[in-house]
Amino acid sequence: MKESNLPKGPNQDKKRLGRGEGNGQGKTCCRGHKGAGARSGYSLRPGFEGGQMPLFRKLPQRGFSQARFRKPCSVVNLSDLEKISGDVVNADSLKSAGLVRQNSKKIKLLGDGEINKSYTVNVDLISSSARAKVEAAGGKVQSM
Repeated sequence: MKESNLPKGPNQDKKRLGRGEGNGQGKTCCRGHKGAGARSGYSLRPGFEGGQMPLFRKLPQRGFSQARFRKPCSVVNLSDLEKISGDVVNADSLKSAGLVRQNSKKIKLLGDGEINKSYTVNVDLISSSARAKVEAAGGKVQSM
């Protein structure tokens, strides 16, 4: 396939500005007369309202988000542990069972569901309810 034969698709040709009055985009090239918008390299920042106090500065600031500082971890519930073959719960067994992704860095075990088998749990993080249920079922939790 040659470049000249490629399908057009959604791409449009660039507007050819300043090529005479006949095409409707000549002289000032849709930029108006003088001012910052007529200059090359000028771009408005998002939220700019022409010098008027922008809306985002009028509104009050409320709260604080931890999202920037949160470290992502994969979550597994106790009810999912039935899918694991064997009685050792670690990163390798969870990945092979398909409960967490292969690229997971940290894994947290949550206490949703019941277990009736004793497991040896070796994960990065574990909730207090999950720890209690694992130990009540005769298993043990090893911290990493």
